[in-house]
Amino acid sequence: MTQLPAQTPLVPPGPPAGGTAHPERPRITELRLSAFAGHRGAVLPLGPLTLLAGPSGCGKSSALRAYEALARLGGGAGLGEAFPDPVACVPERARPDAQRRRGFRIGCTADGPAGPVRLDVAVQAEPRLRVVGERLTAGGLVLLETALRDPGKPAVQAAWHTAGPTPVTHGPLPDDRLGTALLPLRVAGRTPGQHRVLAAAEQMVVALRSVFACDPDPGRMRGPVPAGSGRLLGGCGNLADVLWRTRTECARRHTQFVAAVRAGCAGPVADVPAEPSADGTVRAALDRGDGIRTELGRLGDGELRYVALALVLLTGPGVLEVDPAGEVPAALQTLTVLADGLDRGLDPCQRGELLRLAARMCERGHIRLVGTVSDASWAAGTDGVTVVHLKP
Repeated sequence: MTQLPAQTPLVPPGPPAGGTAHPERPRITELRLSAFAGHRGAVLPLGPLTLLAGPSGCGKSSALRAYEALARLGGGAGLGEAFPDPVACVPERARPDAQRRRGFRIGCTADGPAGPVRLDVAVQAEPRLRVVGERLTAGGLVLLETALRDPGKPAVQAAWHTAGPTPVTHGPLPDDRLGTALLPLRVAGRTPGQHRVLAAAEQMVVALRSVFACDPDPGRMRGPVPAGSGRLLGGCGNLADVLWRTRTECARRHTQFVAAVRAGCAGPVADVPAEPSADGTVRAALDRGDGIRTELGRLGDGELRYVALALVLLTGPGVLEVDPAGEVPAALQTLTVLADGLDRGLDPCQRGELLRLAARMCERGHIRLVGTVSDASWAAGTDGVTVVHLKP
């Protein structure tokens, strides 16, 4: 699929369109961790703004890893890229079978114009990483099903719905890719059944594609950074470079960002300028409005994390380092931000402001957020927030 150019023009966020449900936008509404790391039979509902809450060791981070892995697979990545440490994904007490095979199972549901579409994937982690089973279903009908028939071949046997003279079409698919992501290349779309398969597969892929995993690292944001593409990395180490771009290209968005920074940072904030230096680097600061500027290096860890997360929520695929489905109209795409430790280092004022900003942006429909927190009691009563409590 086509990748957006590095300098996609910024479009300021507009008002919500079509209410808060946005049924036309494919979106992931459920994550299933049937057997993954410390999870067994876990079903996690996902709303526009979801907080996974629980103590250390309850599996919050592993749930985000599973979501990110599914997103990578939906984008066409291989299993090795989606699961760089597959053995760590195998449940700790899972015993190998007679062929010394162990694995894990995950899945999700994507809602959209095609209705709820379920995807379930079984992955073998040992002795060799491969997909051993996949099922795509909608309305109680199995649209795609794969199974490993010959362990000696790097392929799975697939069967997909046709509903023509031949009810089901059979064929091999690679065992290191998600079959659902390959269906648009294999299904001709000549029968109503094939159209249904394509609609379901494309809805799932679009819902999974645009995911930005974000965990701001304050230590990398304090000093000047090299001028680059102006697209924010997951660790937000190039924050100053991105601020330089957003301030120049979209005054409305920058004004909203400055207002958010003013609400969450100590002292007055008149602007958040970023300027290039003669050595090819970019520096950013808080303009206090009286001729004094506070360099980012002087801000606390919590302030820097707050600033970075606010910028993420106020931007989008054109600014964040993601690869959205370029052939899908922007009006049908939703960016999902995965934020591990969303409230880490934030004081009560900052986390409250960030939650209100997130709720406002998620209501517009073009962005969704799944974050992890140790305690979500501070989010109780906030409209639009789904809290999922996990236990060790």
